[in-house]
Amino acid sequence: MMRKTVRGTSMAYVVEPQKPVALPVAGTSDLFPVRRFYTCGGNYTQRPGDPDGPRPIMLKPVDGIVPGGGNIPYAMGTEWLDHEVEMIFAIHKGGANITREQALDHVYGYGIMFDMVRHDILNELRKRIRPQDICKAFTGGSPCTAIQPVSKIGHIKKGAIWMTLNDVEKQRADIADLIWDVAECIVQLSKLDRLEPGDVVSTGTPAEPSPVKRGDRLHGHVDGIGDLHCTVV
Repeated sequence: MMRKTVRGTSMAYVVEPQKPVALPVAGTSDLFPVRRFYTCGGNYTQRPGDPDGPRPIMLKPVDGIVPGGGNIPYAMGTEWLDHEVEMIFAIHKGGANITREQALDHVYGYGIMFDMVRHDILNELRKRIRPQDICKAFTGGSPCTAIQPVSKIGHIKKGAIWMTLNDVEKQRADIADLIWDVAECIVQLSKLDRLEPGDVVSTGTPAEPSPVKRGDRLHGHVDGIGDLHCTVV
């Protein structure tokens, strides 16, 4: 039991507190601590849906992050686990009601994530018109690359994003195809709650995510950021 003293009073956590989750910063020994993990859905022009309406936004549990990728477990409670490759960005300056002109000043850097989804659970929740977060909330559901700082790579506004499954291409688009680009994601999220340093936002996935099974090899790429490799175990 961890115990601390505050103003002469001894207090203890009744269970061991979780360690902070952090992503490595590429090319350094530094770490980017993650506070909240937002996901923005239906955000590529090639995917079906309303291109003019608000994007669906979910929160993923931070402890689902797998820094650097590698082996990821096949999720419990599902027989239909999908891969989705996404560009992510990390916030280093907080704010509410951020303007589009100021939005990119809040971005520390960029990375790549596989947003793993229990699609059979998702379909059932959609049918019953119930909250869908649990379809993305599980151990190993968010493998991520290191964060590439803006100071090193600049802002990612265009370039290929693609994913292969066992060396067969399954997804491809261009970052320029985003309906809400990075700046607009920041504008819209900061209207709903104050963004804070440590927040990470995923920008959605291109069309045609597909099911995976144990032993499958996943490879995702975004021009200007790099590559993410995972194996489902």
